[in-house]
Amino acid sequence: MNRKRLLLPAAIVVTAALGAVPAGALGGAHAASTHTVSLSGFSFHPSTLTIKRGDSVTWSWHIPKSEHNVTFHSVHSRTGASGSLTVRFPHAGAFSYICTVHVNKGMKGKVIVR
Repeated sequence: MNRKRLLLPAAIVVTAALGAVPAGALGGAHAASTHTVSLSGFSFHPSTLTIKRGDSVTWSWHIPKSEHNVTFHSVHSRTGASGSLTVRFPHAGAFSYICTVHVNKGMKGKVIVR
């Protein structure tokens, strides 16, 4: 029997078997993404964001008539009419944050890391 005839069916079986294995089971990690939260008025958009471990979030704002900031745990952006803050989230959990200038107006949000 021809050697090529024997190898072709074996290659098809291996390829089909690997296709059935989830990518994470082979040790592959997802490519990290950056998500954006915008500040508008007295709100964060989106107010709740679900991301994967290793992803980053960038908060950004340009609101000439009002100063804002982003504060949670030990992270605090500068307060100003425009700015941005980028944070990488290496661990799973729920992380609540606020604008300290407008927290009394309900300006708060949450990042959920899975």
